[in-house]
Amino acid sequence: MTDAAGYNISFVLPMFNESGNIAETVAGISSLAGTICADYEIVVVDDASTDGSGDLVDRLAQNDPHIKPIRLKANTLFGGALKAGLKHASKDIVVYTDSDFPAKEDDIKKALEVLNGADIVTAYSLVIKDKSLKRIVMSKVYNFLVRILFGLNIKDINSGLKLYRRHVLDGMDLKSNSPFVDAEIFAEAAKKNRVIKQYGLIFQPRANGNSAISRMSVVAATFRDMLKYKLKSALSR
Repeated sequence: MTDAAGYNISFVLPMFNESGNIAETVAGISSLAGTICADYEIVVVDDASTDGSGDLVDRLAQNDPHIKPIRLKANTLFGGALKAGLKHASKDIVVYTDSDFPAKEDDIKKALEVLNGADIVTAYSLVIKDKSLKRIVMSKVYNFLVRILFGLNIKDINSGLKLYRRHVLDGMDLKSNSPFVDAEIFAEAAKKNRVIKQYGLIFQPRANGNSAISRMSVVAATFRDMLKYKLKSALSR
């Protein structure tokens, strides 16, 4: 289903130091939205960037009412930026993707079709996308722990493309400020028996800049949030 009258979508982009990518990403999403959306917004959350990314998005928003810029005063290590974006998303379908736009436009269209009959669609890579052995090992260990600790059979919990129906997110009181927020959303959705489907694709390599997700401060915060959530879940039983 790609009828332009069929969807109204919030595209949510958490952003940290993406001055080399964000303008092209916003342009690509705008082009895509024009072919599939009756109504859309692009929610860009600047996670206290230091490279002028926030100012760049503000300038883009002056010429495009579809762009909704949000500026955070302090860096939240991704999770806070994603939470802010989801909170400000107002449309029926919420599409989260990374600010370097790793998914092809056709894959987003196909993922929307997969969303028919589901509450959430989460993408995973059909090929090994990281060249760094360190990142490969970290990803495999983290995904294994998420499956074991929370019973989530998700192939790539922190993938760069996820689609949610608005009602899935309504009422969620998310606590994590790290990338663990993705797992927290899925764990909370699973408690309510939401239908989750997975969609395989080949993510595009980053053209500019570096991902901040593997910084040791981010990794440490992710594991802290994971342990806090597990403890909270155990105590609430």
